[in-house]
Amino acid sequence: MKSILITIAFVVVSQSLLFGQTDSTVIQSVPDIKEIRVGDKKVIFPQSPKGYSLVFKGSNREPIIDGSGNITIPLVATNVSLYFELISELSDSIKYDVSKQIMVPGKFSDGGVNPQPFVIPALREWHGGKGNFSLTATSRIVLNTANEKQLQSAARILKQELKDQVGINLSIAKGKPKKGDIFLTLNAKDKSIGEEGYYFNTDEYIAISAVNYQGLFWGTRTLLQLLEQKNVIPKGSARDYPEFKVRGFVLDVGRKFFSLQFLRDYVKFMSYYKLNDFQIHLNDNGFKKYFNDNWSDTYSAFRLENTTYPGLTAKDGSYSKKEFIALQQLADDYAVRIVPEIDAPAHALAFTKVVPEIGSKAYGMDHLDLHNPLSYTVMENIFKEYISGSTPVFTGKAVHIGTDEYAKKDAEAFRAFTDRMIKHVESFGKEVRLWGALTHAKGTTPVKVKDVVMNTWYNGYANPVEMKKLGYKQISTPDGWLYIVPAAGYYYDYLNIKNLYNKWTPSMIGNVQFKPGDPTILGGSFAVWNDIVGNGITEKDVHNRVFPAMQVLSQKMWGGSNTTLKFDDFNALSKKIGEGPSLNIRGKLSRNDAPFTVRLNFDQKDHQIKTRGAVYLEGYSKNALSFSGKDSYASLPYTEIGYNYTISFWINPANNNLDDAVLFRSPNATVKLRQTGTGKLGFSREGYDIDFGYAVPENRWTHIVITGTNKGTSLYVNGKPEKRLYDNWVVFTDKDKTKMRKSETLFFPLQTVGGFKGKLDELQIWNRVLSDNEIRELK
Repeated sequence: MKSILITIAFVVVSQSLLFGQTDSTVIQSVPDIKEIRVGDKKVIFPQSPKGYSLVFKGSNREPIIDGSGNITIPLVATNVSLYFELISELSDSIKYDVSKQIMVPGKFSDGGVNPQPFVIPALREWHGGKGNFSLTATSRIVLNTANEKQLQSAARILKQELKDQVGINLSIAKGKPKKGDIFLTLNAKDKSIGEEGYYFNTDEYIAISAVNYQGLFWGTRTLLQLLEQKNVIPKGSARDYPEFKVRGFVLDVGRKFFSLQFLRDYVKFMSYYKLNDFQIHLNDNGFKKYFNDNWSDTYSAFRLENTTYPGLTAKDGSYSKKEFIALQQLADDYAVRIVPEIDAPAHALAFTKVVPEIGSKAYGMDHLDLHNPLSYTVMENIFKEYISGSTPVFTGKAVHIGTDEYAKKDAEAFRAFTDRMIKHVESFGKEVRLWGALTHAKGTTPVKVKDVVMNTWYNGYANPVEMKKLGYKQISTPDGWLYIVPAAGYYYDYLNIKNLYNKWTPSMIGNVQFKPGDPTILGGSFAVWNDIVGNGITEKDVHNRVFPAMQVLSQKMWGGSNTTLKFDDFNALSKKIGEGPSLNIRGKLSRNDAPFTVRLNFDQKDHQIKTRGAVYLEGYSKNALSFSGKDSYASLPYTEIGYNYTISFWINPANNNLDDAVLFRSPNATVKLRQTGTGKLGFSREGYDIDFGYAVPENRWTHIVITGTNKGTSLYVNGKPEKRLYDNWVVFTDKDKTKMRKSETLFFPLQTVGGFKGKLDELQIWNRVLSDNEIRELK
């Protein structure tokens, strides 16, 4: 990951920033494209200016005008950007980017009756019919008999998600659809929509048709998003497809472990927004200066089971090969590509700790010694373990080899390593991706270009124009736009989603703006880097940062600059769409953040509350739940509540509660009466033990209120503020005594209450933070 600590300043560039040359006179001499009329099958390209050849390279809507200039009629009139290169006949190194826009008439003269419904990303083409469609208990999911086997996974997933979302358990059938059904087919007549395109037609039944599974699956995501907002679907026809082939997200699991369940949930979450590329950064290390300036103390981790070097696998969290294969299989079903990344020759401390002799004495142990042949042997062995054989651990085609931020002084050795690792991985039939570094590492040693894809992230490391000239296909991953580094104080804590929505598309890499339709720009990807090891950031905190970015970037990576809604309108409507039917990573207890409050007074037995070793006895107000120790608790009808919330309860602990006595528990967190070793009220999550510095008195009733936001957690006792966990800091051991903000957030656990000795009464929950005055009045 990118360890440059810089202040980001956006450079807004004009649309005239060109590939190679910038002679606007020559570009302006290219005539406009002849008007396209109804019935035209092919674009008539303009004549080349004298001394130049005008070469058509592609469009930003390939399903309307393909790479050969063939026209497929859209549903409604659509503006298409065509991209050309103007090449000098004297020297092919003199090239100009040329963009031309043309309106392609549609099948229909207008948008129809029903307005285009809102989904994320927006439908590319829509023609509205009349009226609405409703699912009923007699509706079915019907598979085209010719594609039955290919459609089974999509149908099974859709069946479960519809049950989760609308409470209807539809049967799966094959054959011809009837009124009220959902019909799935891969026999779309229009092949121009490509691998990810689909038709969504709603009339007497819903028909989702595509050429490939991936497009068909995206159509089911559109259906679910529509149903999440309303229980009826407007009749009409959509022809939908992405502008960019790669729509991705990069997650650094090397410096912060993320559970396998989180990764599986993220496959589904990304799929819901039609993002198709999940890059998992499997190894990395912290900064030595924060660890006593000692490499041995510096945190590092490699997250996969490894048998060649057993000591390589991280002890504080890893994935078995079986688990990682299953993750990729799940991703296949959800139309998402897992791209595993093993990063070397920098960011390599996890490898050098296991084989110390491959560590660089010149640049530090996080660099491989590229003059030691053993470095090559170790890295080739590691990759081979995951990509060789008939059933490799990395099941997909794409593998990322890292190659990021190596010492500039040894550029030639770095280039040789990069070239060798490309060829090594390719020799097992894989397609290679890497981080852009070849502007930083200038040299004469050749590095393979053909079929290699580059994440261009910082133009000082890999100038995108230079990389295009070399012939690399690029994934736009610009740090100044798309890097989240939680609570670090540099890059972004939360992305500037309004700026992204209004100004960015994957065609922009840093301050370089490529033309729409340029086929060398495959798409974009945003990233979370967990640079600051040990700062208390949790999976939930990361998701809180990713969720709003995912919604906006889904739109920008699918539709490019085509944002018909203003940002404020998009942002308001986006609140009605969540993570997908089977997910609640954000811990929401009400739909669309509608006001939610519940009071559990425990005055009498409640069928929603299941007790185990807990009894109803006299409490603060009438009865309370009484607990006798760690095996005495009650199950509540909730799992947890995420930001923002208020929890209020009365508690009367007995004498002699043990350390770690529990008040509330869920899979993600525990609230404790007596935090480990302190005897204070506190909570634990993801290996962090935090306390409020307050001990709850024994044998008397005390009113406790805990509030939580994405910034921290607060405690109120008997109506008064007791402790705010918002402004604590991690102080490092470097010479500057660097301070980084400490995250002491909490998703409040509600799956069980109890696990201590004593009584608890009058539990109340709100999905908002009450004011100090409101809390005071509760008592």
